Amino acid sequence: MNEAFWHERWARNEIGFHLGEVNPYLLRHWSSLALPNGARVLVPLCGKSLDMAWLVEQGFTVVGVELSEKAVRAFFDEQRLVPQVERRGAFQRFVAGRLEILCGDVFALGAAELEGCVAIYDRAALIALPLALRQRYVDHLTSLMPTGAELLLVTVEYDQAEMSGPPFSVPQQEVVQLYAGCWELELLARHDVLQQNWKFLQRGLSRLEECVYRMRRR
Repeated sequence: MNEAFWHERWARNEIGFHLGEVNPYLLRHWSSLALPNGARVLVPLCGKSLDMAWLVEQGFTVVGVELSEKAVRAFFDEQRLVPQVERRGAFQRFVAGRLEILCGDVFALGAAELEGCVAIYDRAALIALPLALRQRYVDHLTSLMPTGAELLLVTVEYDQAEMSGPPFSVPQQEVVQLYAGCWELELLARHDVLQQNWKFLQRGLSRLEECVYRMRRR
């Protein structure tokens, strides 16, 4: 993963990928996972997403993973939380109540960091990775999740020739190829969102769809 690229994006505050509200697909589809109260949820490449605070409000325990320390500190500042900070292995660990964010490389995650995790919420991780890294990412997280673990995945689809990304287009066929070996997969929703995303219209896209998948670890 190009760490310098993401550090630079945060340093310049070029964070158009950050959503200033809780993701509507999370609000609409999270309950379909039917997780028990208090379940531990992984949010990879979490940035300063408000989705994490919402998950905690719903009674879940959240572990985010984020490369940028600036993003991590911004999240806690904006949530008016004062985290405890410690170094743990490859990560700087920020903890406040039932929320923790591990600052470091998602590929450095091991079983110790994800002990007890039974779900993943991925709105911004898979689509942030170039094609060459996506299978490695999926295989890595799959190896750390137990049988029966749940995953809610949000992707975007467009003509990759019209825009270089990120976010990268990850079509349904690729999602199936990436996950079908170890995950049961269900497409929950597909929405045409081009007209609501003027930045992508300006970049010349002729099509933009968002897809939501629910998966269960075999």
